[in-house]
Amino acid sequence: MEAHLLVRARAGDLDAFVQLIGLHDEPLRALAYRLLGDPQLMDDVLQEAYLKAFRSLRGFEGRSAFGSWLYRIVYNTCMDQLRRRSSSGQHLSLGEAGRLPDPAPDPGEVAAQRLDLAAALAALPPKMRATVLLVDAEGMDYQTAAGVLGIPVGTVRSRLSQARQLLRRALSEGEQGRDES
Repeated sequence: MEAHLLVRARAGDLDAFVQLIGLHDEPLRALAYRLLGDPQLMDDVLQEAYLKAFRSLRGFEGRSAFGSWLYRIVYNTCMDQLRRRSSSGQHLSLGEAGRLPDPAPDPGEVAAQRLDLAAALAALPPKMRATVLLVDAEGMDYQTAAGVLGIPVGTVRSRLSQARQLLRRALSEGEQGRDES
């Protein structure tokens, strides 16, 4: 189905492109939200990324899967936004990262652990955060994540190892802080 939609979209069929986006929108929203921490900003960045994808669709050569190509566009657009935010002095606060668009109430300890994880993820440098999200949250293999991020597989492994170590350290500190209260 995706291949057929891709052929139609590359020929300029906007409806086919919208259907293609629909197949990938949910995980791309999750990635953008976790990188940016702001639902409104996420929507703006996704709109910009999808427009970029549509404009450059005819140049898509199929060397990677369409989904991977789309992830790369969304990732790059998020990173551009983070650079703009950084240069303007705005930063993602830990509180923003812990907020979810439609939170469902979690019982005590589970909620605390989830907030600790969100805070620990938000504290990671954006490139490490993106690597963790693509591999651990989205389930991409290292090769696919490397293609999305535009880096060698070895760099994915290295970033992932460093990020997991930082997450473990932050989460163990969070547990110690809760035990002391």
